[in-house]
Amino acid sequence: MIVENLTRGVNMATEKLYYQDAHQAAFEARVVSCQPGKHGYDVVLDRTCFYPEGGGQPGDTGFLSGVRVTDTHERGGEIVHFCEQPLSEGQSVEGRIDYARRFEFMQLHSGEHILSGVIHRRFGYENVGFHMGADFVTIDFSGMLTQEDLSAVEAEANEWVWKNVPIEITYPDAEALKTIPYRSKKELTGQVRIVTIPGADICACCGTHVSSTGEIGLIKIFSCVKFHDGVRLEILCGRRALAYLSEIAEQNRRVSGLLSAKPLETAAAVRRLLDAEAAQIIPGTPAGERDFDTDFLDYILAVKVVDGVEAAIEHIARHGTGHSDAIVARDEAAQRRFVQAVDSAAVYVNASTRFTDGGEFGLGCEMGISTQKLHARGPMGLEELTTYKYVVRGNGQIR
Repeated sequence: MIVENLTRGVNMATEKLYYQDAHQAAFEARVVSCQPGKHGYDVVLDRTCFYPEGGGQPGDTGFLSGVRVTDTHERGGEIVHFCEQPLSEGQSVEGRIDYARRFEFMQLHSGEHILSGVIHRRFGYENVGFHMGADFVTIDFSGMLTQEDLSAVEAEANEWVWKNVPIEITYPDAEALKTIPYRSKKELTGQVRIVTIPGADICACCGTHVSSTGEIGLIKIFSCVKFHDGVRLEILCGRRALAYLSEIAEQNRRVSGLLSAKPLETAAAVRRLLDAEAAQIIPGTPAGERDFDTDFLDYILAVKVVDGVEAAIEHIARHGTGHSDAIVARDEAAQRRFVQAVDSAAVYVNASTRFTDGGEFGLGCEMGISTQKLHARGPMGLEELTTYKYVVRGNGQIR
């Protein structure tokens, strides 16, 4: 009995078939243990194709001899299958993963590697966060990217897809590892698994990947927002990218029909509708480029309707005076982007620009705030040569 108890207390590492062939969907195995758990029954096999959650990639689902596996995790070298029903210890089982789901994850994970590798090589930025969500894959990078940067990166990433480069998996020893310029979020010890896409990326990774880049099909960036000191991208690859783009195309087809506009002209048609609506709200004549640079010295406004915060920032950069600008928005990401990008003497969030004067800013008098942001005249020392940007945050205050 003592020997039996000791044997059961030893964790026997599960043979990881998913590392031998990431495309293998079916297998046979023996049940090593089955214990009640928080998610049903925790089943350990002697070998498995089920990939456990890790490295930003969700665990596999599927079936073991007709019993549903709802998730998979790793504990101390053992792969634990969360099952809806119990299985008998010693029982032989036939396993099958949800391969369509796994393949989507492989496309997403391999596409993320290419995109991260291209950004790292072009800009030196690190991938500091990665998550496969229900709607999008999010990747966090340690630096800022412009729209032009994103277009160039996306184009190059897809070129690597279309070259159909074989993806290599290696386990270099400690000495060989020192010579490999691989990406990693942390210092690694012990055996390290290196995923190499020749010419595009070298990264330490525990996830499953396609055999060659052509299997990814497509890499598409859908959004980029400022996140901490860098940016967060939302991307999709392969089958999920196609499905989402198909939904967007169907939505645009419906809008096209409603507006009687060609599919590539729906934005212009919506702009005309918005301009007409704005004209009804604020009667006047259409504003031209010169109007946005004119100080009317009268109760006259030149109004520009834009598509979003980036278009607003661009308009302010072209026509603003550098004095006071404001954003009224609930979206905190839009607020942060506006404050970071608009280089005016006073930038407001959800407050009136009429607060711009020295009395309100605690300067001792109701003096004006200079558009040049040098708030002194005459002889200047270091303090007078220091420029200031006032950021004022409110919740609807007016003056």
